[in-house]
Amino acid sequence: MNINRKLRFQLLVQNSFFVVLFLMLVILLGYLASQYPFAKDITQANRNILTQGSINVLKQMKEPVNITVFATKDDAASGDNFRKGMIDFVARYQREKKNINLTFINPSVEPKLAQDAGVKQDGEIVVEYQKRIEHIIPPIAEQEMTNLLVRLSRTNQQPVMYLDGHGERNLLGIKNHDLGEFGKQLEKKGFKFANPDLTIAQAVPNNGAMLVIAGPQVDVSEVEAKKIKTYLESGGNLLWLLDDDNLRGLNEVAEYLGLQVSPGIALDMASAQYGADARVAFASLYGEHAITTNFMLRTLFPEAHQVTAKGTDENGWKVSNLVEVAPNGWLTSEKLAKDAKPVFNEKKDKRGPVNIGVALERIYGKKGQRVVVMGNGNFLSNTFITNGGNLDLGVNMVNWLAGDDNLITIQPMPLKDINVTIPDTDSGRLVAWTVFHAFQYFIPLGMLIAGFYFWWKRRKA
Repeated sequence: MNINRKLRFQLLVQNSFFVVLFLMLVILLGYLASQYPFAKDITQANRNILTQGSINVLKQMKEPVNITVFATKDDAASGDNFRKGMIDFVARYQREKKNINLTFINPSVEPKLAQDAGVKQDGEIVVEYQKRIEHIIPPIAEQEMTNLLVRLSRTNQQPVMYLDGHGERNLLGIKNHDLGEFGKQLEKKGFKFANPDLTIAQAVPNNGAMLVIAGPQVDVSEVEAKKIKTYLESGGNLLWLLDDDNLRGLNEVAEYLGLQVSPGIALDMASAQYGADARVAFASLYGEHAITTNFMLRTLFPEAHQVTAKGTDENGWKVSNLVEVAPNGWLTSEKLAKDAKPVFNEKKDKRGPVNIGVALERIYGKKGQRVVVMGNGNFLSNTFITNGGNLDLGVNMVNWLAGDDNLITIQPMPLKDINVTIPDTDSGRLVAWTVFHAFQYFIPLGMLIAGFYFWWKRRKA
């Protein structure tokens, strides 16, 4: 083909027209991206978008959230990109809630503002919602920020009271059977604890959000039991975790609630597919109640007992079943020895599913009164709290009892890949420097050189 001046001009016009169309396409795509944002996270821990739990929390927060970051300006040359990281982090929340305001203040330039806000270190973050303020220190992940927002949203500031002194599962305990890890999660979500001594106090304090009775191992005294019953008669809320049908001196309380607990436990033959013993009953069926609304996580309950309650015109309780376990199992008619082999007795045992939790509520005066009774306390123990949705279910129960129905949601999970550990050796630092700067400089430079090489090779050909 002969290339003359006319052909060259046509090629120039054609190429120029292509470049103009290409640039217009890029501008159009940029405009559409700004007007119709779409984000999809492909990381292992979904670290670039919010989990559904955080989204649900933000939906309940109608008022603006003001986030103020007290940090010096970034020094990109030395690898300081803290402000940029905070902008990217908060953007995940801003995509779901438009009235989240992010402000940066340099404490070195405006020390008076930092002093007035009570800021003690560079990088400290102050979050304000409905005139409530909390501080948080980096590094932070979604779980920490969302828990902070939950605390700021909480309307009930009354403490969670728990019965102690009878071998109960302790909300602050560290033993396997204790509820210490559950207690830590409640503290992170804004709950405070109180431990009234009912042998000394004239009555159960009426300034608490609820009373927790978690599986006493010895009998509660008659004096204490009467005070607990009086507390219920006065409209108090109660979370009662039962480990067996031995009510440990609280028979009058159970009678007042119309409560019955089975001597036998639920056996779930489907547990074998999860590598568990038949005494560990799994649940994926939940009753129609605020605690279990949209709750679809699997929970597990070791040696759970059936619980039923009866509402009457006299006591005024409205009763709702919460959790059904062992649809393919049964309820034993009596206690089962630890080494006994599970065998269904057609005459005595009862086919599943087995209900192991009830929620009771009624109107007391101008406010509502709420009670939750579970035929198993082990599901919230330090041993089992991290299994499936056990933590979520427990937090939902406490939120409902505290009257914070809007905060009943699936909890945000911690990130799996938030931290990168670099060995503190010369070779470790060299590898880290090479990896980090390879993406920043070496790979782009290599692609540029390769592109130039292929262009030159084709031009010579």
